[in-house]
Amino acid sequence: MMKIFLIGFMGCGKTTLGKKLAAKQGFELVDLDHEIERLTGTTVAGYFSVHGEEAFRKLESDTLKNHPYAENCVIATGGGTPCYYDNMDWMNANGITVYIELSAVSLAKRLEKGMAKRPLLRNLTAGGVVHFIEGKLEERGEYYRKAKLTLSGINLTAGDIRSALPAVS
Repeated sequence: MMKIFLIGFMGCGKTTLGKKLAAKQGFELVDLDHEIERLTGTTVAGYFSVHGEEAFRKLESDTLKNHPYAENCVIATGGGTPCYYDNMDWMNANGITVYIELSAVSLAKRLEKGMAKRPLLRNLTAGGVVHFIEGKLEERGEYYRKAKLTLSGINLTAGDIRSALPAVS
């Protein structure tokens, strides 16, 4: 039995790498944001704007902890998921957490095309994005650093993640 929780800032590649890793491992993929969208019938951005961040974070935590996970699965979390309630401790107790680490500049480059779909970024200028991300990385660092594995997101592949995982008997 193995649950692999991919954590990191938005744009680090959790969903993309999660899909590839799940396929390589023959595991189910759970994208937490997509699951929330399925449950609510709206986008994360839509839910966020109507109900606010606090309500979203509560729903996110409940969804994380109550999803009927397959025995073997990869879970792509939201960028803020580890930072609220006891989510990070819960993930560490229930699987292997992998932090995909990237610099603020690298993340800003990856996010520049989709900023309108990101509730936390939509009103920022291009220059403001790097500053915003730097602040958020500092805020979230204490949670991200609790991950069992930290891997650089530069040129990271699903094979690299797979190689870093502990052997499971």
